[in-house]
Amino acid sequence: MKIIIPMAGRGTRLSPHTFTTPKSLIPIAGKPIVQRIVEDTAKICDDEVDEVAFVIGHLSKEIEDSLIKIAENIGAKGSIYYQENALGLGHAVLCAKESLVGKVVVVYGDTLFKADLKLDSSKDGIICVYKVEDPRPFGVVTVDADNMITGFVEKPQEFVSDLAIIGVCYFQNGEYLRSELQYLVDNNITQKGEYQITSAMENMRAKGTKFFVCEVTEWLDCGNKDATVYSNSRILEIDMNIQRTSNFVNQNSIIIEPCFVGEGVQLINSIIGPYVSVGENTILDNSIVKNSIIQANSRILHAELSNSMIGNNAEFTGTSNDASISDFSTIR
Repeated sequence: MKIIIPMAGRGTRLSPHTFTTPKSLIPIAGKPIVQRIVEDTAKICDDEVDEVAFVIGHLSKEIEDSLIKIAENIGAKGSIYYQENALGLGHAVLCAKESLVGKVVVVYGDTLFKADLKLDSSKDGIICVYKVEDPRPFGVVTVDADNMITGFVEKPQEFVSDLAIIGVCYFQNGEYLRSELQYLVDNNITQKGEYQITSAMENMRAKGTKFFVCEVTEWLDCGNKDATVYSNSRILEIDMNIQRTSNFVNQNSIIIEPCFVGEGVQLINSIIGPYVSVGENTILDNSIVKNSIIQANSRILHAELSNSMIGNNAEFTGTSNDASISDFSTIR
């Protein structure tokens, strides 16, 4: 089994944090989003994962090495592919065409999910879905009484289904997916200028591929700051296996669980929590922080923060219930 993760998008809705860090590497409860994706996807596969392929823009060698390490940590080979131009998810997956072999799971690079299930790899295809109140911003599927997919609809403006495609898609035949994606590119079949994987899936379905839905118990978005902070709070709340270091300084401070505190953190006369993640070597001094993500090597001084996201190597002093501060920034 192979996992393909397209993550070359610019992540503009999560700016300014994505100016220096790819969205998929933003930490949620102490782990990069993409690491959580790889680990959670491996858990639902009923076959051993032998390769994880990451489709990226041009990133540093250090970041590429960290992605390879994420794959190796689950016992798989890591592969790096590049998407030179932002031409859609279908194009991004096709960039990893050498890895589209055999059984494949495609997982979007900002899709956090929780599911108590195993993908049945004997089926032609499985599309993970989540029931949403407003399906208009999403790709959705229609199904029959046996949960077999009868159609794919991209961002329906009139109601056809409330089963949103969350971005976890299993294909028994990776070569077949590759050929259908290549057909879209060769014939310039696009939607709003982009090659969509849903177009390939609809062509496969029309030719006889039987796709079934699999409903996950929770789907967490990391598209913008508010959504990412909320996802951090939910992961802290529901993931009871989060490993927290004991190697940090707690000087007259209070931690209101659930929280994640990284290596080398200094908590001085402060209160953090609930729902706070603090990256390694960050200092919080005379501050109150709740429902926020504070990344690594930052300083929070005489501050009150909530519903906020502070980048790496940043400094913040003051009061905010909605701060969004990029890496290497100073707010006083």
